Amino acid sequence: MKKIPLLLMGCGGVGRQLLHHIIACRLLHSKLGVRLRVVGVCDSKSMVAAPDAFTTELDDELLLQVCKVKSSGSSLQNLNNFGECKVFSSQDLARKVTDIATHLGKSTGMALVDCSASSETIGVLSQAVDLGCCVVLANKKPLTSSLEYYDKLVSQPRRIRHESTVGAGLPVIASINRILSSGDPIYRIVGSLSGTLGFVMSEVESGKPFSQVVNAAKSLGYTEPDPRDDLSGMDVARKALILARLLGHHINLDSVKIESLYPVEMGPDVMPVEEFLVNGLPLLDKDIKNRIDKASSSGNVLRYVCLIENSRYEVGIQELPRDSALGRLRGSDNVLEIYSRCYKTQPLVIQGAGAGNDTTAAG
Repeated sequence: MKKIPLLLMGCGGVGRQLLHHIIACRLLHSKLGVRLRVVGVCDSKSMVAAPDAFTTELDDELLLQVCKVKSSGSSLQNLNNFGECKVFSSQDLARKVTDIATHLGKSTGMALVDCSASSETIGVLSQAVDLGCCVVLANKKPLTSSLEYYDKLVSQPRRIRHESTVGAGLPVIASINRILSSGDPIYRIVGSLSGTLGFVMSEVESGKPFSQVVNAAKSLGYTEPDPRDDLSGMDVARKALILARLLGHHINLDSVKIESLYPVEMGPDVMPVEEFLVNGLPLLDKDIKNRIDKASSSGNVLRYVCLIENSRYEVGIQELPRDSALGRLRGSDNVLEIYSRCYKTQPLVIQGAGAGNDTTAAG
């Protein structure tokens, strides 16, 4: 039985779902001769760890308790007296994670999994690569930080996986890597990579006011608590940057042209979220409707997409043919069109269920 130690950073919705999945797959893993040995779980303020990362692990009962505590909005500090574990406060977090990585990295190939939404994990991840750990990312920020950190993280491609940073876990990264490794150059990528904005743009097409659709998306749980986190386009821009860097473009986030769906005067620093939802959003209805009508008169539809082509990196609303893969998009699906030498006239299309922002709060 191969035992792989795993340390999870971030215990929000994505992190908790991962823990439940690990527990649910114990029988499958056993048949494959593998045991994922969870030795630690961090939130933004504390960490619960096995007493001895070499020989012990957090048992499944404790992992379920971790999920329960975090689902209730509480801190992992509440687990201080639950089972056999150690709890560390925020001031010890980075040091403790690095200590565990130092002892287990090269000897066991420990997996350091980042399901947070924080940029504060970048330093620890960078050290972990040197220490021989495998790095698994749902968090987009490490891959969209400076080129120095990015190059460090991807310097050992066999030790990093980040499929769920783009496309809600669809085989986007794997497909692009396979195309490139086959010698087929990719020259254009266009995609709807936000389940939230995909839902919004397909719904307003039917004549519903933009403000009504955004509020509906919020009530369905597609948006962040403040929908402007989605409407700003920043989440899609980070995904576009990850794809551009994957193609070999040495650019930073400021190279991506981003269209926000609300003006600066309606930003979080100016307008409280409730005022935005009640008074701000309706003011945007007319402009969106005019753009929809203009596109429709040309037989097109509007989609919020990322576009990577040569030195062009854009995120925003574009007119697209109604009968294209992106034009047919409905609901919260993610859709990506990849154009290459072999996929020149008919792009490779990757489509599947999205879920709004695929990296939820760090917890």
